[in-house]
Amino acid sequence: MTMLPLLLIMFVGAMAAWQGDRTKKGSAPWIAFFTLLGAAIYLLVFCLSIDNSLTRLVVTDKHMWISSLNIFFLLAVDYLSLTLIALTLLLGFIAVLISWREINENLGFYYFNLLLAVAGTVGVFLATDVFLFFFFWEVMLLPITALIAIWGHENRRFAAIKFFIFTQLSSLCMLVAIVTMAILYKNQVGHLSWSWFDWQQMAKPNAWMFYIMLGFFIAFAVKLPSVPVHSWLPDAHTQAPTAGSVLLAGILLKTGAYGLIRFVIQLFPDAAKSFAYVAMTLGAISVLYGAKLAFAQQDFKRLVAYSSISHMGFVMMAIFAFNVNAYQGAIITMIAHGLSSAALFCLAGMIYQRIHSRQLNNMGGFWQSAPFFAGLSLMLVAAATGLPGFANFIGEFYSLVGVFSKYPIHATAAAMAIIGSAVYGIRLFQSTFHGPSTHVISDLTVREWLILLPLILLLVVLGLWPNILLNLGFVGGV
Repeated sequence: MTMLPLLLIMFVGAMAAWQGDRTKKGSAPWIAFFTLLGAAIYLLVFCLSIDNSLTRLVVTDKHMWISSLNIFFLLAVDYLSLTLIALTLLLGFIAVLISWREINENLGFYYFNLLLAVAGTVGVFLATDVFLFFFFWEVMLLPITALIAIWGHENRRFAAIKFFIFTQLSSLCMLVAIVTMAILYKNQVGHLSWSWFDWQQMAKPNAWMFYIMLGFFIAFAVKLPSVPVHSWLPDAHTQAPTAGSVLLAGILLKTGAYGLIRFVIQLFPDAAKSFAYVAMTLGAISVLYGAKLAFAQQDFKRLVAYSSISHMGFVMMAIFAFNVNAYQGAIITMIAHGLSSAALFCLAGMIYQRIHSRQLNNMGGFWQSAPFFAGLSLMLVAAATGLPGFANFIGEFYSLVGVFSKYPIHATAAAMAIIGSAVYGIRLFQSTFHGPSTHVISDLTVREWLILLPLILLLVVLGLWPNILLNLGFVGGV
């Protein structure tokens, strides 16, 4: 069964949302919602039709695209890509729902960019022609830049330009690596190929592979993000509309981790192993640095943004541990962080809609007027800080167990950040919901329940029954 219709549904839906709102005002959110519903139904039908194991990539589509350069429209799936596509569509729904009352201007163009970002992300998870992967990588970035620059907060243009510069410069490194790899393949075989499958089988002279691997690594480390190429993230999150933050934290950061797995680890295993200690050290620094900076923030969204740097540091460490437990921990952490960080940014947006501030010192005592809001927020903070019973705990536990078997010092240092996450999590919740009442706010609406409850339920279900993911048989590059 082909995956091409999944992409077509979203690209056509994006255009329909843009044009449909011109003819009938207010139709764009509904078009976006039903577009994502159609994509989700198609993905469900695809999953039900699977008749073989997807522990390895299976090609679903292969069509000639640019014949002069032998570039194919080549799509393939495995359980990793399917899981991340499902997460992408779910958070796409969340982004539409959270925007329903928040965005009131240029609705058609807004939902066009939102759907285009989701479609580009799905393309990243499907593309196995590496030139096509780069195409979707760019398609994914441009609409996110537009969301920040047009519908963001007071310093949105600075944040959008910073995000664009970081991502484009790092993408240039990847483009150079892609072209170099294609030329090397032509020198060996006699014709150009951009296929991930062909590149995996080719002979890889070590003198070249390390530098090519580094080009890919830089692009994905920026998107993860990892210290020291992380500084775009807090500004982008702080200035983005709530849906932009949901897509950034829940989906786009995962494309960095996916790229590390699919291209750095699986295409260049020897070069990646020689670089593992450096990557492991960067991951450990990111874990500790993100936790420390999160505790120092007064802005709700900025605190969650720095916590994302810390959590994705665990993913970096787990990927480069070359250990089955660590790799499975990385996958679960990616899913759990996508759910919990998206929910926390939704909380920030809901609070901002009520009091028009993100500053913790302008909050306090919300429990008195909004007890259900406070109760769900407590569960989400507990999940994000790795409390047992939630998926985040399973992911970080597996990651640390796997990392400890090879890099015990790094694992021990990163484990200290778990204490830090509890500290900044408690501070976040206490500053927001306890203490003297600063505002009387309304409790959760039906729409807000529909946003938060599915995310919490998934975190609990995957925390109590992690075999739902573990039994898929993720093997990665280990």
